[in-house]
Order: sequence, then C-alpha cells, then structure tokens
Amino acid sequence: MDIIRIIIAILLPPLGVLLQEGLGKHFFLNIILTILGYLPGIIHAVYIIARK
Repeated sequence: MDIIRIIIAILLPPLGVLLQEGLGKHFFLNIILTILGYLPGIIHAVYIIARK
C-alpha cells in the first residue's frame, strides 16, 4: 500500500499526505510547499509516507 501512496505523492503530493495523515498540519504544509515548488512538495510527501 505504501508503494501506491508514494506514486500518488509523486503525482499529487497533497493527496498523498492527505491519505497518510488526514487533514492536519502536514497536509497544509505540503500544500504550501507544493505551491512554492513542486519538488519540495514531493520530497515532503514521500518523507511523510516513508517515515511510518
């Protein structure tokens, strides 16, 4: 299941974080990072998914 979440995180980083953490600080942080640059959003999303 983590592989699917990582693929989703690469395509749509906030969605990957939403599936892992729900609506919370990590989700909103990821939206901000994705707006500022797509790559920081991906890195943050993959980190959030891989840390568990």
